[in-house]
Amino acid sequence: MTDEQTRPYGPPQQTYQAAGGRIVAGRYALLGELGRGGMGIVWRAQDQVIGRQVAIKELKFPNAPEDASVLSERMLREVRSGGRLNDPAVVTVYDVVTENGATYIVMELVEAPTLADLVRERGPLPAQQIAQVGERVLSALRAAHAAGIVHRDVKPANIMVAPDGRVKLTDFGIAHAADDPRLTTSGMIVGSPAFMAPERVEGRDAMPESDLWSLGTTLFFAAEGIVAFERSTTAATLHAIMTEAPYLTRVQGPLAAAILGLLVVKPEARMSYDQVRSLLAAAQGIQAQPTPPSGGTAMMQPGQPMTRLAPAPAKRNLRPLWLSLAAVAVIGALVGGIFLGRWMAAPEGNTQAQPTLTYGINGQVKLGSSGDCYNVPLKEGINLNDGVSCDKDHLLEVFAKGNLLDVASSSDDDAQAVTYPGADAVNRIAEALCSATFNSNAVPAQQRAALIWRPVVPTEAEWNRPPSDEDRNYSRGFLCLLAKTDGSQIPSQITTKVK
Repeated sequence: MTDEQTRPYGPPQQTYQAAGGRIVAGRYALLGELGRGGMGIVWRAQDQVIGRQVAIKELKFPNAPEDASVLSERMLREVRSGGRLNDPAVVTVYDVVTENGATYIVMELVEAPTLADLVRERGPLPAQQIAQVGERVLSALRAAHAAGIVHRDVKPANIMVAPDGRVKLTDFGIAHAADDPRLTTSGMIVGSPAFMAPERVEGRDAMPESDLWSLGTTLFFAAEGIVAFERSTTAATLHAIMTEAPYLTRVQGPLAAAILGLLVVKPEARMSYDQVRSLLAAAQGIQAQPTPPSGGTAMMQPGQPMTRLAPAPAKRNLRPLWLSLAAVAVIGALVGGIFLGRWMAAPEGNTQAQPTLTYGINGQVKLGSSGDCYNVPLKEGINLNDGVSCDKDHLLEVFAKGNLLDVASSSDDDAQAVTYPGADAVNRIAEALCSATFNSNAVPAQQRAALIWRPVVPTEAEWNRPPSDEDRNYSRGFLCLLAKTDGSQIPSQITTKVK
């Protein structure tokens, strides 16, 4: 029996009729069994005092008394953790009862499939739904982390998604408060290996950033229909987490940037709550409202250094991410809040990211040909007109490119009418997308330390220039360029081929 079958929820048809009319604590009438597994049995019950149905998790102790002690303490921790949280996306814990040598947790009954169920039944989900689920789970995690609680097992099977859009994060049974001693048993891996953050694989304690990584892996699963790092054995799975970088094939724009930003290997370089929240709001086509900083999260002010994400180990033979923004509404949402929060700084000494350049009318760079490699230095005033073969010596490469605006179903007139969102917003959109790609499989991890990169974006005048038939998307595009830090020649193409 899997852990998924012990959740405090489930469609009515999954309820099994209980034998006899058991009453717990003189109050809760057990109506039927919802599921069972290694941690115990989950019952549907009727609270005869209040008159509502609830879910009751009955702890199932192994025979070994030392295991029973550990599991009992873990269940009490679940009650303490869940009882301290107040967020619409957290399953509410109502009560804890000890009776006749058994321990019961009484909690909210939510009749909804899990995210794992949805993906198994329907395949990859629409981007807007993924973003909505992600935003609500993020809210639950933020509430938990503010209370000093780390979930430690964020995964699709622990997220319920109701038809009306409600989302619930459940199973804080292995969560722990940051100020409590951590429960461990010999040889035990607490959490699901395929969703475990790299720092936990290294043996470090779980931290809030670890939950954010797990959320990124969960959203990847919802987007692609596969578990990014799951392999045939636990050892292979843990090795993949530390050495491989997954690639996205079905989502683009702000949702892709959010997922990749959560899957940065170094926890100190992962996206903050505010950046992820704003990207997920943008992916839904809505305006994100700023969230007041908490827990020491600083606010980015105009003029601060551009976004940098720490490098993540990656394999060369994985497909590069194709980056673009998915809808007109994205621009407004991005302007409204993507960069209100602080992007975690890269490790000291990481100076790969260089200031953004502009192209077009009154721009700093002239664009001509559509090649990927050029024999000019990566600096202001260059002319990208004559491309060279990437198999020959060159000084710079294009490692990502795309449209800042992608309106597939709109007319050219509608696309052209979109107001220029401002230089700061345009710069930071391109910086985020270039940074995510630079730290993905598109650029070999072992070579990043010797490279610099710069985004190139249109000027305001270029943005507003009426496009010709030959270059209708030209004035709304961006490029990501890289070169050697020492300015030396690149003998062969470093990056995987840019589409």
